[in-house]
Amino acid sequence: MKNADIRNLSLEDLKNQLKTEQTSGQTMRFAHAISPLENPLRLKQARKNVARLQTELKRRENEQATNTAN
Repeated sequence: MKNADIRNLSLEDLKNQLKTEQTSGQTMRFAHAISPLENPLRLKQARKNVARLQTELKRRENEQATNTAN
C-alpha cells in the first residue's frame, strides 16, 4: 500500500486497514515460525505497511489536536 493510497483513506477505513494489516502480519509470523514462507519479504512489507498506517493515524490525531487547541 502506497502513502498516497493511505492518505486517501477515511479515518475509519484507516483504523480498519491497520487492524487488518496487524492481524495478517501476525498470522504470517506464526506461519513462518512453523514452516518458512515462500516469500519472506512479505513479512517486511507487512511491517512497513503497519508503520505507514500508524504514522498517518498519528499525523491525523496531531492535526486534530492542533486544530482544537487553536
